[in-house]
Amino acid sequence: MGTPHDQYPAGTEQDDAPAVTITVGTAERMRELGRRLASLLAPGDLVLLSGDLGAGKTTLTRGLGEGLGVRGAVTSPTFVIARVHPSLTGGPALVHVDAYRLGGGLDEMEDLDLDVSLPESVVVVEWGEGKVEDLSEARLQVVIGREPGGPDDGGGVTGPDGPREVTVTGIGPRWAAENLDVLRG
Repeated sequence: MGTPHDQYPAGTEQDDAPAVTITVGTAERMRELGRRLASLLAPGDLVLLSGDLGAGKTTLTRGLGEGLGVRGAVTSPTFVIARVHPSLTGGPALVHVDAYRLGGGLDEMEDLDLDVSLPESVVVVEWGEGKVEDLSEARLQVVIGREPGGPDDGGGVTGPDGPREVTVTGIGPRWAAENLDVLRG
C-alpha cells in the first residue's frame, strides 16, 4: 500500500501532487479505477469524492473496498451517514461516509468521530467538500464530472450522457511525492 501517513510531520511544506484526469466509460472501469486507487492508500488517508448524483462516487468506492480487501458490500451510506468496513487482509478499514444530508461543516461531522477513525483507517467522504478538509492536512480530492442530460445505465457511471472524467488531486505533504499517473492503468 501507499506510504504511511505519519511519515510527514505537521508543518512540513511540500507541494501538492499534480492532478491526473482519467476518462472512465463504464461502471466496471470505475470500479477498476477504485481498485488502482486503493493500491496508493494507507491508514490515515482521507479521500473526498465529489460529483453529481449518479456520477459514480459509490461505484468508485466499491472498487476501493475491493482493492483494500474489506468486509461487506460497499453501498451508499446516504441514510446511515457512515459505514465501517473492516479489513479481511490485515490492512486498514474503510470508513465510507456520505455527507450529502449534512448541512454543517466539521462541527456536524464531529458526531461521527472521524478524527478517531482516521489514523488507522482509510476514510472516504462523498459530498465532503467544505465539511471535512480540516480532518487532515493531506487528502485526495476526486472529482467525477459528466455531461448533464440523460439517465445513467443503472450502474452509476454511463448512459446516454457519455463517459465520466475523473480528476484526482493529491493535496498536502502526504501526496507530494506520490505518482498519481499509476491511476491511468
